[in-house]
Amino acid sequence: MCKDIPKIDQALAKDLIENATKLTAPGKGLLAADESTGTIKKRFESVSIENTEENRAYYRSALFTADGIENCISGAILYEETLYQKDASGTPMVDLLKKKDILPGIKVDMGLAPLFLSNDEQMTQGLDGLGKRCAAYYKAGARFTKWRCVLKIGKDIPSPLSIDVTATTLAQYAAICQENRLVPIVEPEIMADGDHDIHRCAHETERVLAAVFKALNDHHVLLEGCLLKPNMVTPGTDGPKVNNGEIAYMTVRTLQRTVPPALAGVMFLSGGQSEEDASLNLSAMNKMDKTRIPYALTFSYGRALQASALKALGANKEDKAGVQKAFMVRAKANSDAQLGKFEGSGDAAAKESLFVKNYIY
Repeated sequence: MCKDIPKIDQALAKDLIENATKLTAPGKGLLAADESTGTIKKRFESVSIENTEENRAYYRSALFTADGIENCISGAILYEETLYQKDASGTPMVDLLKKKDILPGIKVDMGLAPLFLSNDEQMTQGLDGLGKRCAAYYKAGARFTKWRCVLKIGKDIPSPLSIDVTATTLAQYAAICQENRLVPIVEPEIMADGDHDIHRCAHETERVLAAVFKALNDHHVLLEGCLLKPNMVTPGTDGPKVNNGEIAYMTVRTLQRTVPPALAGVMFLSGGQSEEDASLNLSAMNKMDKTRIPYALTFSYGRALQASALKALGANKEDKAGVQKAFMVRAKANSDAQLGKFEGSGDAAAKESLFVKNYIY
């Protein structure tokens, strides 16, 4: 027997598995509220709201205290400012979430940088000092983390180099987080930009996910205490259109071919889909034969959970109840989608595309 096989601490494993299981509870998913100060500025400007610390705290605390949120949301991914922030009454944001039995999480990557000597591809920064930051985040109340890597589909891309760097970086990040009792969400996002068809997206997504899980295994990451946040398998935004059923089928097939059954759950990103399509696609997946889908399929949405709430904020900033109501419509839709019960809302505004070319946050 190989003597250098690491033995994971059983108490640590228990904590990671319990929190990962809680995050993937039936009918629940994640609220991605981890927009940087620059990104929330763009969102606020689109609805004529000034980007001040006070307004950011007001808006996010409104979401965290919405009536019934605990029935739809199991965890909230925060930006570092929010993790240490308080609402207008002086209550820490993490305590607002804990009162709703929602686990606080934190985005820990430090953004994108050029992947030199590549075909205009990118890598993600932030491994330096990550262990110390994770220890501090755990002390502040965080119980899970997220790290986003970005790949693109085009001529000769994603390259083997880009895929290898993505997989290795995500595995190193995940191992560091688990050492610090934090459940890692690995996010290898293949951007929707392009004119490729759904089959090209499926092929590239399989290449990326296969590499990611090989790297996670090589780095001894506990899959039962780890989550995946992938793109859905869709055509490029300028590619041939397909229906919700085909997106669901191709996405689930891709996961079945690449993702080990031990994984705690899959939390899809919305990737610029409309609020309605993000819900319909997720619901279509959860209507499929679940005997061949051993892990939870749920959501980790930012724009697809918040677009309506932001519009309500812009319409009347003082109407906190109105903002919360708009948010809960989408939260309930995605809760139903996780159970395979969402059939559509009939809201034309919710069908508006949220795609942003070369999206950075």
